[in-house]
Amino acid sequence: MKIKLDTDSFSIVGESPQIREVFDIVGRAAGSQSTVMIYGESGTGKELIARALHLNSPRASKPFIAVNCAAIPHDLLESELFGYEKGAFTGAVATRVGRMELANQGTIFLDEIGDMPPVLQVKLLRVLAEREIDRIGSTRSIPIDIRVITATHQNLEEAIEEGRFREDLYYRLNIIPLNLPPLRDRKTDIPLLANHFLKQCNGSGSAKTISDEAMNVLVNYSWPGNIRELANFVERMVVLSIGSTITPRDLPEKVLGEVPKEKWTPLEKGPEPEGNPAHILQQSLKQSFHVGIPDEGINLKKLVEDFEKELLIEALEKTGWVKNKAATLLNLNRTTLVEKLKKLKITSPPA
Repeated sequence: MKIKLDTDSFSIVGESPQIREVFDIVGRAAGSQSTVMIYGESGTGKELIARALHLNSPRASKPFIAVNCAAIPHDLLESELFGYEKGAFTGAVATRVGRMELANQGTIFLDEIGDMPPVLQVKLLRVLAEREIDRIGSTRSIPIDIRVITATHQNLEEAIEEGRFREDLYYRLNIIPLNLPPLRDRKTDIPLLANHFLKQCNGSGSAKTISDEAMNVLVNYSWPGNIRELANFVERMVVLSIGSTITPRDLPEKVLGEVPKEKWTPLEKGPEPEGNPAHILQQSLKQSFHVGIPDEGINLKKLVEDFEKELLIEALEKTGWVKNKAATLLNLNRTTLVEKLKKLKITSPPA
């Protein structure tokens, strides 16, 4: 299931019950004018959900302005939000329109609202109550029509108890709470997301896939950085992996160290192959790549090439990338091994 955003290549992807519940709330809340508070860990896609709320609302054709309250120094955040008049302070050589005024008739998204300093919380409360703003240095108020969507990874009720967040502002913003689940709680969406990001990367000219074993490792990893970490991870693997298929061998120690090896292979292995070398190769190919021959056929050359790369790399890793020893292990002449490495563009890892 996808909620489309403003481009075909950028969408919210998921089929799990947890994300379907989020989609349901977005669908019902988008058409209202109520404030929405999005809760979720960093990297869960809070801004994407905010954009979905805007783009599925009557304000869709109007501006969507995003402000990260944690990324802007506190002493500059007021001028960013409300703007200022010429001469309001040293360096104010011209009038500047603030983000809230730019969002007029549209939506303003205040990310990490828990990091907004108390003095600005008071001003935001006035904006919500009076629907007008005051530029710094101005003597007149400017009416605005905006919908406010906020997001945080913090527990704001604890922040209220500690005196870091105003209770009256919390109730103004928390009219429709929306909780985004972390990626580790929606494991069934990981293959969908991984293939979605892989498709985006493949659009740049590569054509890589993820093996069943590698995908099973990804599903069992905890993803502390959530969807943002997965997106960056897929891009890195596309660039650094050897061959056209990403396997557990291509995954970093951080991931492999967390996921037990018995979880690498989702399918049961059959008995050890017996018989002639051709039969052994056939069985090994099926076990390594988990493929039969579908109705539309297969690319045998590519399949065998990928399998050969796997064997060559495994032999080199077992022998510390000493070509003479690897050639002996594979029962090849050293010159033959070197030719194969050049042909398959296999190079030793950096020291």
